[in-house]
Amino acid sequence: MSLAGPAGVEIADQRLAALVEEAAEPALLATGFGFVEGPVWNPREECLYFSDMKADTRRRWSARDGDSVARHPSNKGNGMTYDGDMSLLICEHSTSRVIRERDGTAEVVASHFQGRELNSPNDIVVSWSGGIYFTDPVFGRIREDIGVLRNQELDFQGLFRVTPGGDLELLDDDYDQPNGLCFSPREDVLYVNDCRRNRILRYEVNPDGSVGARSVLVDGITGFDGMKCDQAGNIYITGPVGTGILVFDESGRHLGTLGVPEKPANLNWGGPGWSDLYICARTSLYRYSLRIAGARCSYMAAVGPAVPT
Repeated sequence: MSLAGPAGVEIADQRLAALVEEAAEPALLATGFGFVEGPVWNPREECLYFSDMKADTRRRWSARDGDSVARHPSNKGNGMTYDGDMSLLICEHSTSRVIRERDGTAEVVASHFQGRELNSPNDIVVSWSGGIYFTDPVFGRIREDIGVLRNQELDFQGLFRVTPGGDLELLDDDYDQPNGLCFSPREDVLYVNDCRRNRILRYEVNPDGSVGARSVLVDGITGFDGMKCDQAGNIYITGPVGTGILVFDESGRHLGTLGVPEKPANLNWGGPGWSDLYICARTSLYRYSLRIAGARCSYMAAVGPAVPT
């Protein structure tokens, strides 16, 4: 099966035209990698960090310096984000941990649930209140190229939260393989990708950070992986082979597609106005420049606006 797809914008609903120029195409920023994932923009350094999982390497890209190695080995790190203090949070496949790095030191945020090792934390977000939400599929235990082959200790694949106080909570274990996740702009909704069941789930988020009612936002599309929201609440999801980034509104209506030459795995907002969409797609890093910025999260305030209202 080819991993190639068309580059350019396909509009299914004219609302997409307000988000991106119809003539826009993805810019190729760097290529030649094994399998790239987990992009996160550092607003202080004006650079993007991302994971090359097959190379067991964390990489850094900036317009000034280009691409370079930031850390090797990286414990086959996958999803990354910053918290409100600009500490880097990383999901590690090889160690089954979520760690926090700051000023050259690392601490374990989560590694075991009820005495059993986590599967292989995959993707991660942090709320404005400091809660850390991550998915825990089994991919890093069953694929040697992006993990370490070993038996699973948990008997489920789940969605977890680390509370601001540091307690690890299981939010939901009704998944085949949970994968990408993101908050709505007001953080009153959490979206989670159950990729093997081909659906995007929608959770109401309670004031205390726990999740309430669950429903299906999008169903029946294969190949979902990473996803992010823009500041208007539209959801950008990495799609199947031959497509790119699928854009949906908050009701699940498909607005159109941002074509990418390779099958994308993850994406994130960056750039000076948070309106550049950086896309990790198999062997390459791409960028779309949009007319709308990403939904604000806590680390964006390091050099930007305050908490959304």
